[in-house]
Amino acid sequence: MPKDQRPPVPDKTQLRVGRLVKAHGLKGALKLELYTDDPDGRFVPGAVFTLQVPESSPWHGKSITVREFRWMNTHPVAFFEGVDDREAAEALVRAILWIDQDAEASAPEDDAWYDHQLVGLDVVRDDVKVGRVIRVDHFPAQDLLIVRTDSGEVLVPFVKALVPEVDVAAGRVIVTPPPGLFEELPPSEDDETPDAATETRA
Repeated sequence: MPKDQRPPVPDKTQLRVGRLVKAHGLKGALKLELYTDDPDGRFVPGAVFTLQVPESSPWHGKSITVREFRWMNTHPVAFFEGVDDREAAEALVRAILWIDQDAEASAPEDDAWYDHQLVGLDVVRDDVKVGRVIRVDHFPAQDLLIVRTDSGEVLVPFVKALVPEVDVAAGRVIVTPPPGLFEELPPSEDDETPDAATETRA
């Protein structure tokens, strides 16, 4: 996305706090994958979350309210208003939960960015632009920057070793990828050496 077409940063930003991973039991409970260090403080009764679901979902464009939060065998489990049975819970599996956060009241911590800040940034390696961030995928182990290049999409683990610098103001991220991540490697000398067993004998 060109810099002049990026969406403006809103007064309120959204913080990703969890994902609904599995229906639990028959009364509408859902197991959570947590993206917050304070689940007991975030998932209090009455807390409201915006849902990130496919457009085809009946929950698209809606929010959800916590009715109860508890720990079951070390697993976080939540009950939500209007989700009263397993069928209703199944419809929410894989939904991501977001919460509004005042941008001025609580800025993101160091080395933490919101997705909308990263999407559209140029990706630069050795002072050469190699692509542009088109989205951010979130996984339990780490996040991935999805980078569009001239030859297709490249998945870059969003870790300090590979992405040492993010400069939102300059509109770029600096990457130090391992050989072969953004290009095909030339064949090694071992690959070019004929197998001794196939050499023609005089």
